[in-house]
Amino acid sequence: MAQGEFLISEEIKRRIKASDKRFFANDCISEFFEEGEKEMLIDELTCRFEGVLDTLIIDRENDPNSQGTGKRLAKMYVNEIMSGRYNEMPNATAFPNHIDDGYKGMLVVRSELKSMCSHHHQPVQGIAYIGIIAADKLIGLSKYTRIAQWCARRGTLQEELCNDITEEIMKATGSTNVGVYIQATHGCCENRGIMATSSLTQTTVLKGAFYDDPATKKEFFDNIKLQQGK
Repeated sequence: MAQGEFLISEEIKRRIKASDKRFFANDCISEFFEEGEKEMLIDELTCRFEGVLDTLIIDRENDPNSQGTGKRLAKMYVNEIMSGRYNEMPNATAFPNHIDDGYKGMLVVRSELKSMCSHHHQPVQGIAYIGIIAADKLIGLSKYTRIAQWCARRGTLQEELCNDITEEIMKATGSTNVGVYIQATHGCCENRGIMATSSLTQTTVLKGAFYDDPATKKEFFDNIKLQQGK
């Protein structure tokens, strides 16, 4: 890129710093983008990725399999594997859960996840089990999965992801009784380093009754076992 050229990434970073916010790999920064600027970021990223391919000594001009790869990578990062950074949280419309005749039991939702390790940018794939004891409002069942996938679509660690999903579910539902259990495989273990193809990582965050009450905790994990067919 030409020296002194306007870079939308630098402008976005300036706005974030002026707001005294952070921009870690697992942070959503969508509020700092204006209309059309994601497309500008994709164009900027395309040039950067083309530079990476050039440095790897790949003939992207004559190699038919590498032509357009810079653009494909840029679109994939912004619109897919890191889309949770650049898009607002999905709308989670809440419905009243009337105290007298409302649902007072436990709800456990199974959600498929695809994420990316922020250390090596390798894929993370797994399942999140989201348990909740409803407060005075409910959200649609699909919204639990949408929120979990939105949290996952960015660079993160599984431990952070478990915390992030828990916090966002608590915000969306108003419930202080939430449990999240994630079981996932990591490309950084399977595709490099130790090359452990059977590696499996499990993380748990428990809040409120899920942490304090042994019976609630047992019910949650019993539900997970049922969903796993155990």
